[in-house]
Amino acid sequence: MAVKLTEPTQAYSVDGVRLATASAGIRYVGRDDVVLIEIAQQSNVAAMFTQNKFCAAPVALAKKHLKDNAPRYLIINAGNANAGTGQLGMDAAIATTKAVAEHFNVMPQQVLPFSTGVIGEVLDVSKIENQLLSMSNGLSEDHWLLAAKAIMTTDTVSKAYSKKINIAGKDVCVTGIAKGSGMIQPNMATMLSYVATNLEIPSCILQELLCQAADQSFNSITVDSDTSTNDACVLVATGRSKVSYESITLDEKDQFKQALCWLMQMLAQAIVRDGEGATKFVTVCIELAGYIKQAKTVAYSVANSPLVKTALSASDPNWGRIMAAAGKCADEDLQLSEASLYINGIVVMERGELAMSYTEQAGKQAMQAEEIEIKIQLNLGLAQHTVWTTDLTHEYVSINADYRS
Repeated sequence: MAVKLTEPTQAYSVDGVRLATASAGIRYVGRDDVVLIEIAQQSNVAAMFTQNKFCAAPVALAKKHLKDNAPRYLIINAGNANAGTGQLGMDAAIATTKAVAEHFNVMPQQVLPFSTGVIGEVLDVSKIENQLLSMSNGLSEDHWLLAAKAIMTTDTVSKAYSKKINIAGKDVCVTGIAKGSGMIQPNMATMLSYVATNLEIPSCILQELLCQAADQSFNSITVDSDTSTNDACVLVATGRSKVSYESITLDEKDQFKQALCWLMQMLAQAIVRDGEGATKFVTVCIELAGYIKQAKTVAYSVANSPLVKTALSASDPNWGRIMAAAGKCADEDLQLSEASLYINGIVVMERGELAMSYTEQAGKQAMQAEEIEIKIQLNLGLAQHTVWTTDLTHEYVSINADYRS
């Protein structure tokens, strides 16, 4: 039921990154569910992880390994989150990294594990171990689209984007994949995402670039307001282009930042478009707020409101639900007496009052669209923030009620 989202058909290879997939039968039958990503030596890696206090064992181990080591391999499985599994889960995550390390003759600390799927079940490491030989033989720079499919869980469409730009006379590539459809309100990134570039970027700058891009993409989406136990986003810079980020011009730096932000926004929006049971892709834009935090708080309050989301599903122009959701925020500085509301360009409220030009028919027509923009101008300052979300349908309930059966 993805909203205006189709399967990707192209992803540029990134020199210094090779990928392989395999069908391990962790949960799914007849499809790949394990991904191995090999990162060339001298590459730099940045990552962001879930801030959910009930985080999964692979998250805890990946954060530990990344702290003082240069990662060479990422091992990812779908179908089992290995979360809520205590010491057995941590033992499984450790065993996975050791198996990969032994196979490729690197240190276990140079392997980062990632899992996604059902919570509360210990990962069967042997199923991954049995596929290491075939995956090592199948490593290729051209397997981004295969990897995008292999990391899917309840996704209906795989997610991959790619962009080439010319910097300092050379081709600089940014390619990324992501998975996610439900349990989406990231508090760092998204369910799982892996992005790579051949630009040479120092670790400290790479982490800063990732955080900046995530704030404008993965940290600005919600399907159901639930932050996963396994969220992770990884950004790799291989340096194989021989172009150094530190040596390029300010304009070229901006060009790269824009390319990275575009790619991560496309991945983030693809997750929303593929939201579980979604029939609407909704942009909630808060403008003229007093400050960024206020704009973001109001945006998420509207985007996560079950009453707003069900109205969107029914194409019901119940604008009162929207303003009520905005007004419930615990912000002492928030005032809505001067607020204006627009739905797909239709003026609903102006300066706190119903617009003279507004009609119920116009509102209903605006809400019929598959893509809807809800814009609220608070008229309290100059800050703004945009959040992307979905409607809430019967199908969402069905998917999540049946997920473990």
